[in-house]
Amino acid sequence: MEISEILKLAFIALRANKSRSFLTTLGIIIGVASVILLISIGTGLQVFITSQFESLGSNTIYVLPGKVDLKASSGFAAAVLNVSKFDLTDIDRLEKSEGAIKRVTPAMAGTGTISYKGETITVEVAGVWPIYFNITNFHISQGRLFNKNDEDKSSKVAVFGSKPVNDLFKKENPIGKIITINDIQYKLIGVLESKGGGGLGANIDNHVFIPYSTSTRLYNKTNPYAIYVEALSQQKVSEAIKQTERILLKRLKKDDFTILEQKELLSTINQFLGVITLALGGIASISLLVGGIGIMNIMLVSVTERIREIGLRKAMGATENIILLQFLIEAISLSLIGGIIGIILGFLGSVVLGSFIKTAVSWWSVLLAFFVSSAVGVIFGVFPAQRAAKLNPIDALRYE
Repeated sequence: MEISEILKLAFIALRANKSRSFLTTLGIIIGVASVILLISIGTGLQVFITSQFESLGSNTIYVLPGKVDLKASSGFAAAVLNVSKFDLTDIDRLEKSEGAIKRVTPAMAGTGTISYKGETITVEVAGVWPIYFNITNFHISQGRLFNKNDEDKSSKVAVFGSKPVNDLFKKENPIGKIITINDIQYKLIGVLESKGGGGLGANIDNHVFIPYSTSTRLYNKTNPYAIYVEALSQQKVSEAIKQTERILLKRLKKDDFTILEQKELLSTINQFLGVITLALGGIASISLLVGGIGIMNIMLVSVTERIREIGLRKAMGATENIILLQFLIEAISLSLIGGIIGIILGFLGSVVLGSFIKTAVSWWSVLLAFFVSSAVGVIFGVFPAQRAAKLNPIDALRYE
């Protein structure tokens, strides 16, 4: 018997039970679509975070207090508990050093309660030098940034990220409005363009910035919590790190600070997101297993219903291999049809979901889903096919 005839018989058997065939493939359809959709969410998140870090400039270096181990479970959280031993003399030495360092700014950070006309929100209020916005590649969308004159005079002015502006002012023009930060009045002079992500994984859109000299009075501290260093170029980052370390070690110990670069931060975050993406894909793959069991169950039912047909075909000369191949083709066909429909639905679902959150369908997720759906048909179709092939033709013909 030719393979084309075996294929024809297999598809005739599938068409004879359309409803059952569709319900059998439903598990595979849901499984494949879920794998592609969930992996696209994880991949989209990686693409989004990568773009956010790149928008901050690939030659930015962060200097944090204490020892921060990115691979440890505590990660950045451990840095928050560290006591800063930096002072402005460190910033001065870094600024005046010649070599790979282009610009430097200290950073002060703390939680601030911001109020306007009875509305109150709590956000992170950061004190920085005006050069911070150049280092991190942030731009103004309304008003202006504070300048050196504001820094020198410790002016009570503030630049808002997009989120606190939306929370407090709704559709009202915020520029020039007087707000209170921790019960002290400030003038809102500018709003930053929305970026979504930011330094050390923080969402800059949810920050409020004030001059560094003003923040020292607000928090009653003089030591910067962190230092931002900009290298002359991306190629000079390694040299800038060594230069920064060499200068800081003149006054501090090695355990007093940690130097991190964008590439290292991004690599760590992407590793974490990669694990999450694989976990999401693994969870979705469970439905493929359930779908495979469904295929095996239906094929076993099909073998039982067609015992007399199998006996007749074997009596007419059909070999075990032909019977095995026919039932195996039926199982694989169910799985492949479900896989193709699942891939289409998963892609369409990702496009629709992309209107709300960042998604990205990766080619490897499509190939993985197609391969797994094919494998499901083979693995779960073998046992029913073998059972059909090994039936004794005489016993099969007598079966009622």
